[in-house]
Amino acid sequence: MSTDAVPVAVAPAKRPPINKYAFACALLASMNSVLLGYDISVMSGAQLFMKEDLKITDTQIEILAGVINIYSLFGSLAAGLTSDWLGRRYTMVLAAAIFFTGALLMGLAPDYAILMVGRFVAGIGVGFALMIAPVYTAEVAPTSARGFLTSFPEVFNNFGILLGYVSNFAFARLPVHLSWRAMFLVGAVPPVFLGVAVLAMPESPRWLIMRGRIDDARRVLQKTSDSPAEAEERLLDMKKAIGIPEGASDSDDVVAIIRANKGSHSEGVWKELLINPSRPVRRMLVAGLGLMFIQQATGVDCVVMYSPRVFERAGIKSKTNSLGASMAVGACKTFFIPISTLLLDRIGRRPLLLASGGGMAIFLFTLATSLHMMDRRPEGEATALGAVSIAAMLSFVASFASGLGPVAWVYCSEIYPLRLRAQAAAIGTGLNRIMSGATTMSFLSLSNAITIAGSFYLYASIAAAGWVFMYFFLPETMGKSLEDTVKLFGKDTDDADVVVSRHERKKSTELSAQQ
Repeated sequence: MSTDAVPVAVAPAKRPPINKYAFACALLASMNSVLLGYDISVMSGAQLFMKEDLKITDTQIEILAGVINIYSLFGSLAAGLTSDWLGRRYTMVLAAAIFFTGALLMGLAPDYAILMVGRFVAGIGVGFALMIAPVYTAEVAPTSARGFLTSFPEVFNNFGILLGYVSNFAFARLPVHLSWRAMFLVGAVPPVFLGVAVLAMPESPRWLIMRGRIDDARRVLQKTSDSPAEAEERLLDMKKAIGIPEGASDSDDVVAIIRANKGSHSEGVWKELLINPSRPVRRMLVAGLGLMFIQQATGVDCVVMYSPRVFERAGIKSKTNSLGASMAVGACKTFFIPISTLLLDRIGRRPLLLASGGGMAIFLFTLATSLHMMDRRPEGEATALGAVSIAAMLSFVASFASGLGPVAWVYCSEIYPLRLRAQAAAIGTGLNRIMSGATTMSFLSLSNAITIAGSFYLYASIAAAGWVFMYFFLPETMGKSLEDTVKLFGKDTDDADVVVSRHERKKSTELSAQQ
């Protein structure tokens, strides 16, 4: 008998259970995204009554609907600075307060001009919430559950969309001059509770380390990590990323951090990102900004915001019925988004992005073709095509919600180095909002120029090009720490290892000079 040892199959390591404290932090932070989702979808129904009550045109409607995304650009850029100054937590409180003010202004607006002011204020709040929630969640979450927890903002964004549609349907039977006001005023309720709830959350450990509060950061990490060993490992990784020498004690950290921060500010984060980026930083920007562009350029917000008009074109003529059917869009997004949430840390980011992008291109093409064929047939003979159009639209929404929608935010919150993360995330959020504003502010005019079918053919082409981009430019980040993820894009001449070596060389030179 052979004495050779027979290899024994080794069972795969069990995934640690979800850290409940980190889960609660991510949940509270991500609830800010309810505000954006609600505001987008509530406008889809409110516009029908505003047009009748205020006697405004389609052009004014599309500007009012889409301009909040342009305004949110300023909020997201400001949030990058505010989050580094006040901290991640108080930036979320500020976002809730700003959105509360905007909702009141919109709901009580006597005319179109005040409505625009309300949209501006609400847009600033939306920009703050969009930028800060994924960044905070990524910085608190343990590596084993980072993808799952960082997808929460998109989950709540979709829940907000569903609430907006429900609000439209619930208040549609009120008098015209009250219905749209009630829809906006209800949106002032969630920010009150969110602003108070956020105060119960801890500050981001990475921000605490940047401010020299090492003991506070250690306490947060001990609560949000899967084990004490992981907490210490994450602490060391964060300190290394900021540029603190490995052998430095906690009592020395404050001095080291101050020096690192002074160097960072003197060189200028914005200069490093936009004027003179290193090759790895350029690759990160191409990946992150490209993904944010694709997410909105495929027209998903147009489907959400103008779904009653698309349903009307598909054969649902009653205003109440079209608002009721629009709830199916919100329900579809809310139902399918848990798919990506549960699979992010199991199969990875790339498979979800590629499957989602491919499905979106196919269903947009199907939607465009069915609407085009309906244009060529008498109204009574296009019932089957109308059903195909509705099914294709819901399938497009499902494809987006199960991949590109949440995964884009997760991916862009984890690819940048710590010193650039807040500002880079702000730029990505700004581009995302610009594209959302550009598509929603041009949809009605574009549809009048090339038909609704032509508009969706355009979006289908962008989705197909986006699939090619994602295949070639996006590496997999699953299972890597935030610090290791950065290395996927190449060696950065300003990364932690080089910063530490520079510090050590400088210290050695000073000692030699003294001798």
